[in-house]
Amino acid sequence: MNKKKIAWITDSTAFITKELADHLDVYIVPLTITFGDESFEDGVELQTNGLYERIRSYKEIPKTSQPAAGRFAELFENLKETYESAIAIHISGKLSGTINSCLTGAELAGFEVKAVDSRSMSYAITTLIYKGMEMERNGHSSQEIAEKLRVEAEKSENYILLGSLDQFYKGGRMSGTAYLLGSLLHIKPIIQINSSGEFALFDKVRSEKKAIKRMLELFGEAYQKHSISQVQILHGNIQDKAEKLAEEFRVLFPNLDIFIGEISSTIAVHSGEGTLATMWHNE
Repeated sequence: MNKKKIAWITDSTAFITKELADHLDVYIVPLTITFGDESFEDGVELQTNGLYERIRSYKEIPKTSQPAAGRFAELFENLKETYESAIAIHISGKLSGTINSCLTGAELAGFEVKAVDSRSMSYAITTLIYKGMEMERNGHSSQEIAEKLRVEAEKSENYILLGSLDQFYKGGRMSGTAYLLGSLLHIKPIIQINSSGEFALFDKVRSEKKAIKRMLELFGEAYQKHSISQVQILHGNIQDKAEKLAEEFRVLFPNLDIFIGEISSTIAVHSGEGTLATMWHNE
């Protein structure tokens, strides 16, 4: 039997478009969200609405964990019968051990997997998957694609307004000093996943209005330097605010394609309901 060339692997922190969800060569391995003794697979057993409801009702901050290496090994055991190799694009290795679980699983299954650290999450992963698939259509090998995508991963830019400082801090993603600063002085921190793939405090502003203005300015600076075809606006259950921000983008950048989508449950555990983020790829 002739094997297919490449299977595409990602995790549930990626933004899964309908096209990717329906794609026969795309496989999504979910992270786990745990409330006390109960565990749920992100996007499978727990969607964002259910997550927000639980957090509001139980006043409990859940925990997230990477998929076990055995979960990947099981998937790869099945895939090696059908595919020559796989390309796995995952959440930043500085934010989760998912990519390490993937590589361990590949070793256990004896399957060739080229792993790409997105150095980010959400739509940044989606962008890399689409770029990789285009390269595959153009006849490139899995090795060539993976090498190119590792370079492309450095071109993603993002800025995040957190929905919940409390969740971000309790999830171990923020220093006590920055948390106190934001809580006591009512400062809106602009967070960024930096070029190393780590969360970093990018800027501190006095209000959400000023924070959004700053995010638009930052995009404008990038837009002048690079070729940017699309901006992604990702949000935590605040569609109205996302639409309002999109309108501001349309006024300032009339030729820009604007995509609006929700953050995944795993991301929402740390950033909180009410999160608003902008993301784009600098060509």
